[in-house]
Amino acid sequence: MSLHIREDLDNALIRDPAARNRMEVFFAYPGVHAVWAHRIAHWLWQHNVKLVARIYSNWTRTATGIEIHPGARIGRRFFIDHGMGVVIGETTIIGDDVMMYHDVTLGARSYKKGKRHPTIGDGAIIGTGARVLGDVTVGKGAIVGANTVVTQDVPERAMIDTSGLFAI
Repeated sequence: MSLHIREDLDNALIRDPAARNRMEVFFAYPGVHAVWAHRIAHWLWQHNVKLVARIYSNWTRTATGIEIHPGARIGRRFFIDHGMGVVIGETTIIGDDVMMYHDVTLGARSYKKGKRHPTIGDGAIIGTGARVLGDVTVGKGAIVGANTVVTQDVPERAMIDTSGLFAI
């Protein structure tokens, strides 16, 4: 666990030019706090302590403004910058080294059982206000621009914004 904490602190220093030191990130970065809390809630969820996991994740949402369902699977070095208004659904899968800005929704488009939330590939960037909806995949290294609504797959290393899909 301490390896992940140090890795998360260092990742925040790399990804946020406003971050000055580990101490500041440790005490004043709600995105980092939400990820740490999610790791605990996810462990509880996996060990069938689901009610406690939901209560804990709800408390975390109240404290940080970031809602991550305890069933969501999140990789290493996930960084949420600012974070207020972020919602991550139950069957979401987020790879390693993903960067996400505030007011992002990784949500469902149906009530069906099973996989109904997005999969975000390693190294993807999800811009402010983006909505990625349904069982879609944002490919490795892809960029989703600010305020973009995504309802179909985004290829690896592609960029999509409100005007359409581009290769990068």
